[in-house]
Amino acid sequence: MTPDAAELGDNTEVAVNDADLVVHDAVVVTVDEDNRIYRNGTVVVEDGVLTDVRTTRDGDRDCDADRVIDGEGTLVMPGLVNAHTHLELTPLIGAFSDLDLLEMMSGMTAIFGHIADGEYGYLTDAGYELAALNFLAGGVTTVNSMDVRPSGGAETFGEAGLRGFFGMALSDLFWDVPVDKQFERAREFIDEYHGAYDGRIRATINPHDDWSCTRALWERTAALADEYPDLLVHTHLLELEASNTMARSNGAEDSLDLLDDIGLLDDRLVAAHFRLANNEDIQRTADANASVAHCPSIFAYWNTDGDVQWTPVPELRDASVDVGLGIDDHYWHDSYSLFGEARQARLAANLKRSTGQYHSMELVRMLTIEGAAALGIDDEVGSLEPGKCADVIMLDIEKPKFIPMTNIPAQIVNNAVPADVKTVIVDGDVLMRDGDVKTMDADAVREQVESAVERFESETDWELGVGGSVPPSKLNVAHDLPKRGPSQLLGRLAFQSAKDQFPF
Repeated sequence: MTPDAAELGDNTEVAVNDADLVVHDAVVVTVDEDNRIYRNGTVVVEDGVLTDVRTTRDGDRDCDADRVIDGEGTLVMPGLVNAHTHLELTPLIGAFSDLDLLEMMSGMTAIFGHIADGEYGYLTDAGYELAALNFLAGGVTTVNSMDVRPSGGAETFGEAGLRGFFGMALSDLFWDVPVDKQFERAREFIDEYHGAYDGRIRATINPHDDWSCTRALWERTAALADEYPDLLVHTHLLELEASNTMARSNGAEDSLDLLDDIGLLDDRLVAAHFRLANNEDIQRTADANASVAHCPSIFAYWNTDGDVQWTPVPELRDASVDVGLGIDDHYWHDSYSLFGEARQARLAANLKRSTGQYHSMELVRMLTIEGAAALGIDDEVGSLEPGKCADVIMLDIEKPKFIPMTNIPAQIVNNAVPADVKTVIVDGDVLMRDGDVKTMDADAVREQVESAVERFESETDWELGVGGSVPPSKLNVAHDLPKRGPSQLLGRLAFQSAKDQFPF
């Protein structure tokens, strides 16, 4: 990485007078192949595409472009890519924070069971609005979300001008919705929303995970993927000890063997978490050109076993596996900050292993270009280079905390927070300027969310107050939980565990 790329910009004269947008005199972090940083740089946009990124010239300041932004005191970088998330329960942020793991998991599963049955639409609609508003304001321009009823997310993020991958979670051992109905809904969603909003919204295929799906569901997923060869397959993989146990119950040696056997271990696979991967798993993933989304905060917050290894991200990256960062269920750990995931990735890895697991620029790349690569769109977004879509964010670095502005990559991943983002541009359109969101009505979103939470509280046994939350009684939660799927899941895992321990 060059500490100052001012001398490295080419001297080719590029006309800026006819441009749609010019930002000049900013610190520009390109995240290009050479990780070039311009201390005093210019970004030129025309027809939604970056046409020039270079050192600022005198003519840039008084050019006749449609919109000219003085970037002094700002840092310009690519929009952030949230490579794995869930959005529907966003209004319940804070509700799970102080519960124990079993309370959180059972309460969440019960709520999702109702959503799968078509209930709580008012809550999920408000959740998409609130998530879009907060991610937009925090510099996240692309999300990859797995949800139960994703159409609201596709429409909300599309209307807000953001970029998003959305898909419907599929599982036959998690909730009781008939599998035929799940796949019918998934196909309808794909046909309606893939490529919508000028291509900014894309559909994905989402088998929920490798511990709550039977082989029959995986085989139906592979058949659906064959129908739609340009769609990503997004799943949770090697997340829990139960992952490989269920794979053995499904007639495979392990999870990757199952995916390979049915034809899903390939360059379309985006695997969230990958915590329990061993060296062989890493190599097989690299050979398949599959990708990984690392979500450090969720497991730092809800760690089930301190002795379990940490996600082997350095080894994955050394094997040339594309690894992006994801927030996962932000309402489980009360943070919309993707910048915070970069910091958490470093802290957790250093604590679990030893210091020096990442260079700061590696983490910047995971926030941007490597997240884009994990989603197969690094030729479109993720870095500031001519020919790419103009997905750009501007941070206010005149704040005292950024003084002195040395080691800029470290400042981004260790010090920056969503509140530092002042301007957001997607496809050349300014979605937020100086902290003012242009494509959403923040007051209307606030009112919608507050109304939804009040209604949810009145319709359920949840108590949601300023001092914390009180979940329903265990008896009421047990009554609300899906019955058929989870009982089969637990039964299969118990039987396979006994079989592993006592072969017969």
